[in-house]
Amino acid sequence: MLIKVHPVNPDPRHLNIIKECLLDGGVIVYPTDTIYGLGCDIFQHKAIERIARIKHIDPQKAQLSFVCYDLSDLSKYTKSIDTPLYRILKKYLPGPYTFILPASKQVPKILQSKKNTIGLRIPNHHIALSIVHQLSHPLLSASLPGEQVEEYTDPELIHTNFEKLVDIVVDGGIGGMVPSTVIDCTHSTYEIIRMGAGEWMD
Repeated sequence: MLIKVHPVNPDPRHLNIIKECLLDGGVIVYPTDTIYGLGCDIFQHKAIERIARIKHIDPQKAQLSFVCYDLSDLSKYTKSIDTPLYRILKKYLPGPYTFILPASKQVPKILQSKKNTIGLRIPNHHIALSIVHQLSHPLLSASLPGEQVEEYTDPELIHTNFEKLVDIVVDGGIGGMVPSTVIDCTHSTYEIIRMGAGEWMD
């Protein structure tokens, strides 16, 4: 199913259809402030396994991240955030960044990696945040499988390619081709793992 969602004023009915799909264990493709991604409810094991199959990965070894609604939502899924880190998160979020942080016990076991870390995002994108807000907890997020090619920017082409693999493609208009900037904050010296759409000045 392809659902066109207004980028500024999403129709509550559309958001409700997407929420019910996610709560029912569905998998979606949805827009963010960077690239289109795969998404599911973090508490739906079968949906997580479906994303892992689509990407041919092990959920515990994969680079999966949580899309959170705000900093208070984000703080539930990582261990204590000290003041310097909080300032960094507040400065850069919402925005095109993924922060690798120590995972808290709130992270479902199927997603707890051996490193015990989790990628956390708050995208600067109204549709993505509206979906998470409707869901009342984070969305598990993963990049689409394969190379980031131009056809991954067009939701109609994404629907053609993925309609048999996912339940809903959320059409929020043409997406980007550059993924988020990934920063590892698990050590005292922060490290850029991937330079993406977000500039890093710290």
